[in-house]
Amino acid sequence: MRFSRMITVVGAHACGELNEVITGGVLDVPGSTMFEKMQYLQAKDDFLRKFLLNEPRGRVSQCVNLVLPPTRPEADVGYVIIESDYYVPMSGTNTICTVTALLETGMIPMQEPVTQLTVEVPAGLVKIRAECLNGKCVNVTFDNLPAFVFALDREISVPGLGAIKVDVAYGGMIYALVDAGSVGFKLDISEAAQLVEVGERIKKAAAEQIPAVHPENPEIHTINQTLFAGPVRQLPEGKRAKNTVIVSPGRHDRSPCGTGTSARLAVMHARGELAIGETFVHESLIGTEFIGRLRGTADVAGTPAVLPTITGSAWITAFHQYVLDPTDPFPGGFRLGDTWPGYTGGPI
Repeated sequence: MRFSRMITVVGAHACGELNEVITGGVLDVPGSTMFEKMQYLQAKDDFLRKFLLNEPRGRVSQCVNLVLPPTRPEADVGYVIIESDYYVPMSGTNTICTVTALLETGMIPMQEPVTQLTVEVPAGLVKIRAECLNGKCVNVTFDNLPAFVFALDREISVPGLGAIKVDVAYGGMIYALVDAGSVGFKLDISEAAQLVEVGERIKKAAAEQIPAVHPENPEIHTINQTLFAGPVRQLPEGKRAKNTVIVSPGRHDRSPCGTGTSARLAVMHARGELAIGETFVHESLIGTEFIGRLRGTADVAGTPAVLPTITGSAWITAFHQYVLDPTDPFPGGFRLGDTWPGYTGGPI
C-alpha cells in the first residue's frame, strides 16, 4: 500500500488526560521561535490538527504535541501543543506527557534517579525535573512561566444564569475561574454534561465582557477556558481543593489541569490565601491529583505575578502509526454534533 502521509505517535495520558506525542513523520516547521512555529501551523499548515484530532483518527477528548528541534540554545527539545480547536502557548498535561514519552522511549537519555532538562514551548522556556526509576518516569515537575491575575470578582452577565462573579487569570492559557457552588455545582461526576454546557456559556460571556491580553505578548489574548473551583480544604498536610476545566469545543479536562492549577495559584496568592512555598493539591473531576507550589514572585511588564511549580505523572498507553491513504475521502477528518458539542457541520 502506498500512503501519502505517515505520522508516528506515542500515546500517553497525564492523570486521565490524553495527550499524544508526535515523534516521527514531521521534520521541522518554519519559524525562528517555537511561538512562530505554532503560528505557522495555525495559519498556514493546519493539516496535523485536523488529521490527528478530528474523526476518524481522533476524538474530542484528545490533544497532540509536535516534537521539534529547539530554537533556543538553553533548550533540550521543543514542541508545539495542538488542541481540538486551539494551538495553545503552554499546557501542563501536554508537558508531562511529552517529557514522559521522550524519556521512556529514549529520545532524551534518562538519568536515574532524576533527569533535569529544559523544554521550549510556544510560551517560553520551562525547566523540568523528572523522577525516574527502573526505566519509568515516575513523575514530572515543571517550573511554569509566570502566572498572574487580570481581574478578581468581576461581575458578568451570562445567558440563563444572570449576573455571576468570575476571576480571570493567566497560567499558560487565560481562564475564567468560577466558584462552583455559586452556580449550583458540587463538582460531582454526575454533573459532567451540565458543567460543560454551563462552562461554555460562561467562557463565551466572559471573553466578550472582560478583554484579556498578555502584557508581554499581545498575540496571547482572550479567555478560552472556564475553571470551576471547589472549596479549599485545610488538612494537616496542606491545602487542597477540587476543580474541573472546560476545554472547547465542550468537554472536561480529565486531569486537574496544569495551567488551570497555575491560574488558581495566582488567584489564591492575590487573595492572601496561599503563601510562597506553600503546597496546594488540586483534584480533578475523576479524583486524580496535581501538586502545586509557588516558588516565588515575578513582574510581567508591570503586572505582579507568581511562579508556579506543578508535579504530576503520565503513563504511555500506545504506539501508533497514523497513515493517509490517497483515496481516503476524509484526509482532514470530520466532526458530528453527537460527540463534538455545538458542531452542526460534517466533513471538514
